[in-house]
Amino acid sequence: MELQNTVKEALNALYHHPDDAVRMQADRWLQDFQRTIDAWQVADNLLHDTSSNIETSVFCSQTLRSKVQRDFEELPSEAFRPLRISLNTLLKSFHKGPPKVRTQISLAVAALAIHVPAKDWGDGGILNWIRDEMNSHPECIPSFLELLRVLPEEVFNYKIAVRPDRRRSFENELAAGMEIALNVFTACLNIIGLSEQALEAFASWLRLRHRIPASALASHPLVHTALSGLNSDILSEASVNVKVDRHTVFVPQNFSWLSSAKSQGNDFLNGVISELIHYTTVRNLDEVTSQMPLIQVLVPRIMNLKPLLRDPSKDEEDVKAVARLFADMGDAYVELIATGSDESMVIVQALLEATSHPEFDIASMTFNFWHSLQMLITERSNPHPHGHEPSSEPEKSPQLLAFHSSYEALVSLVSVKVEYPQDYADLSREDQKDFKQTRYDVNIIAVADVLIDAALVLGGDATLKILYMKLIEAVRNCGQVQQTDWRPAEAALYSIRAISDYVSNTEGDVMPQIMNLLPQLPHQPQLLQTVCYVIGAYSKWLDTAPSGPSFLSSLINILVSGMSISEDTAAAAAVAFRHICDDCKKKLCGSLDGLFQIYQGAMIGEGPFKVSAEDSLHLVEALSMVVTELPSEHAKKALEALCLPTVAPLQDIINQGPLVLGQKSARDLTVHIDRLANIFRHANHPEAVADAVQRLWPIFKSIFDIRSWDMRTMESLCRACKNAVRTSKTLMGVTVGVMLEEIQGLYKQHQQPCFLYLSSEVIKIFGSDPSCTNYLTILIESLFNHTTSVLTKVQDFSSRPDLVDDCFLLASRCIRYCPQLFFTSPVFPCLVDCSMIGITVQHREASNSILNFLSDVFDLANSTHGKPYVPIRDNVIVPRGAVITRVLVAALTGALPSSRLETVTYTLLAITRAYSSKALEWAKEAISLIPSNAVTEVERSSFLQALSDSTSGAAVNGLTTPIEELSEVCRRNRSVQEIVQGALRPLELNMVSVS
Repeated sequence: MELQNTVKEALNALYHHPDDAVRMQADRWLQDFQRTIDAWQVADNLLHDTSSNIETSVFCSQTLRSKVQRDFEELPSEAFRPLRISLNTLLKSFHKGPPKVRTQISLAVAALAIHVPAKDWGDGGILNWIRDEMNSHPECIPSFLELLRVLPEEVFNYKIAVRPDRRRSFENELAAGMEIALNVFTACLNIIGLSEQALEAFASWLRLRHRIPASALASHPLVHTALSGLNSDILSEASVNVKVDRHTVFVPQNFSWLSSAKSQGNDFLNGVISELIHYTTVRNLDEVTSQMPLIQVLVPRIMNLKPLLRDPSKDEEDVKAVARLFADMGDAYVELIATGSDESMVIVQALLEATSHPEFDIASMTFNFWHSLQMLITERSNPHPHGHEPSSEPEKSPQLLAFHSSYEALVSLVSVKVEYPQDYADLSREDQKDFKQTRYDVNIIAVADVLIDAALVLGGDATLKILYMKLIEAVRNCGQVQQTDWRPAEAALYSIRAISDYVSNTEGDVMPQIMNLLPQLPHQPQLLQTVCYVIGAYSKWLDTAPSGPSFLSSLINILVSGMSISEDTAAAAAVAFRHICDDCKKKLCGSLDGLFQIYQGAMIGEGPFKVSAEDSLHLVEALSMVVTELPSEHAKKALEALCLPTVAPLQDIINQGPLVLGQKSARDLTVHIDRLANIFRHANHPEAVADAVQRLWPIFKSIFDIRSWDMRTMESLCRACKNAVRTSKTLMGVTVGVMLEEIQGLYKQHQQPCFLYLSSEVIKIFGSDPSCTNYLTILIESLFNHTTSVLTKVQDFSSRPDLVDDCFLLASRCIRYCPQLFFTSPVFPCLVDCSMIGITVQHREASNSILNFLSDVFDLANSTHGKPYVPIRDNVIVPRGAVITRVLVAALTGALPSSRLETVTYTLLAITRAYSSKALEWAKEAISLIPSNAVTEVERSSFLQALSDSTSGAAVNGLTTPIEELSEVCRRNRSVQEIVQGALRPLELNMVSVS
């Protein structure tokens, strides 16, 4: 009673106390309480207590549901029957109570059913038990219908802590009892007020795919009722006497489950019909015959709803519900539709109508269908494509031609969907962001993707012609005056940009007219921004098409204007400038003086330029690419001019003395260093870059010496040096020596991770050079000795994950590029020991780098250059093999998040392949530490068999299921996970098995 009162007090504080700190304390206490074994009895008592308020009932029902799901193993086996009786009593007592509580109790019963085999429920399992309870307590039918609804949903709830084989058994038990469930739902159809709930439960059971033949469902009363309801107002709220299984039940008017608005009726019917559509989804034409009886029933009834798409009397939610059904139908039957039959074209026309709807949320429901259809018909028309070059005229098979008119209409329909809203300037920043997201979000199929789909069907050039006509029509209404409506022209240009990769580079009919048109458009900011993007998108056409170069001068003038209007237009112009300089660099070499004038103005910030520091990097890349095309004798001078606007400010800061240099903000330096990094990366003149770095080294050394404590500046400077090494390669030999000597000394003071990734690039270039052996050996030993000395416990790994990441990335690169230095060095065993400590670090990149390093070590025999060092490796790994394997098994079973499972599995299989029988013994030792109440002998055997199969060359994909299932079993709840980790103790590296 004392604990029950404490729970009530904590809930009262949580919901009603004015002090946030008190509420947070109450919340923490309640969460901790839910994990205790006392929570079972307290939650049960308070739920049975009729004086408990709604807050207490909701919390206790959630607690009981969670305990059954996750902690059922805490209870003795004989607790099942009392628990079932209690939950059953609660289910019945709350049949008029709060829906939230009833749902949680239903979920608890469902979880109990998953834990306990069917035989423990009596003859026929839980389904017969539910049917008997419904017959015995007809007034509680709604509660049991809700339980029936959640049962199949919980099959796929992996929060329920059961073993995989039990989960599979439960799914089969439900499948075997599906006829019982459907008979119950059918009987409930005759009860006024229960038909909706029965159909919702039926929809849930349909997710157990293909357990009932489609031919049986086609004539089933449940399907007939659901389809009949599509065109009728269902569910009256009258009080009626109804008969169920010979029991007369009075259904009172005030039952909450009877108050169903018409819109809710639409929602639940949509759910049932959608599930029926998904049930009959056709993934290949071989499946058509078995699903066709139900498809032939569904499609005509759904097609009858087509007029509702244009019915002005219907509200948006009604139309959205209908559009969703059409979209589901298109997605499910796309294989059939792709045949191009007359029947399928009727569905295509209906989907075009949905796409034409003015509301974007409704129109966009169909976008996935158009993409799937495109993929099918282009693949069938051209089963052996050669590359991904843009094609103006794809092969016109009869199947492809059948859909031409549909995709032509699609282009016209979707291109207007990207128009800026008329009141765009007045929208909130959030609404403006939402609008842009519909254009650019890579996580959804947006308008640009639909236009690309059309271009793949029609050909890029044909699609361009349609969009050009849209542009011409828009331009007629868009003169030079700013007040005119610029939005249609901008939308057309946005669409033209979207298909740029699919327009042939020699297209000569439409592109010249578009390029002629661009300088005539007004410099309205959003329009100018899109014009700049279009110019950049067609840079390859400007280089390749016969008339392309003639437009370069006027288009670059547009870009200069774009750099001067606003930051948004400047960003677009800078990107376009980079594309033009990249693709047309040979043609622009003669205009270098003019380009440098633009570049210097933007870099220095003179005049009207509004190019941000980030966007200026595009201009740096642009000029670097043009400089690349210069002959060697001119490249050095051009590179000096390119570096000058960046070097001068850095030199000025250094000239003011060490104190000023040390006090400057990191950004004051990195904005210039980042530009140098881009120059070194994109100016592909190795000798000129090497010469530039040698001249600039005094500046770099000053920054290294004074700012070595500053991670941000060091990262920027190391990136510049790395890019220079990557471009100049061995030509930078002299400078590389002094550079590495510098960072080798500074690393001991500040442990900047970027010093490691700069060294990593040097190892890649110089690792196999015999003349560098002595120097690189000293470098490797210095860096790794110091790193391992600061990473001595897992807490060190957690506090410096960036250092860990770069350390083991460098180690992996040493294995690939200088194994002769790495494996013969005394740092190799130190690094292996270090990796064993850090395997279980929670930081994703750090953990992955360690695991990948170990995999590279284990896979050494697969490398030609690494094979000679296998004996050295074995001398280090074999004595540590049992511990490494135990830590990997611990990582697999809960020491690392399940998202790392793939990487851990690969590492475990790699050590098994490398050491065969020895590794199997290590694994057997490790898994034998786990108590039998956590892992069964069958699960151990399956896991070990998978490892054994890997030693004989079995494909990794076929081995993952037993490994994943062991991981799932050991993570099934907190208690089991603690038992497993307590047995494996991954942080105790010297632990030995005690027989």
